[in-house]
Amino acid sequence: MEERFFAAFISCFFIALGVIIGGSFIGSIGDFATGDAPLTSMGRIADRLRIWAIVAAIGGTFDAIANFEKGLTDGSTIDFVKQVLLILSAMGGVKTGIIIIDWFLQKETP
Repeated sequence: MEERFFAAFISCFFIALGVIIGGSFIGSIGDFATGDAPLTSMGRIADRLRIWAIVAAIGGTFDAIANFEKGLTDGSTIDFVKQVLLILSAMGGVKTGIIIIDWFLQKETP
């Protein structure tokens, strides 16, 4: 495995984490401005941002699909495995962000 892959692996985690935390905090400002409860909307916004954080972290869906196709059709399984690991890293960042938001809101995490 290359050194660049590990850098991309770590970047995917923190990009997804940043999208969840930043999006929920900044998004709740809009609810505060309209007179709604910002803390209750923060958890709802974080839940809605899950898939978008993963897509943002892996750099868009077209590249991921192209790498899957390359891995399956060309027999390049290492590209397929790398792409799966990057998606899992992004999913880990999303889960960590949701846990941090739930901790901030003092909610029980299921």
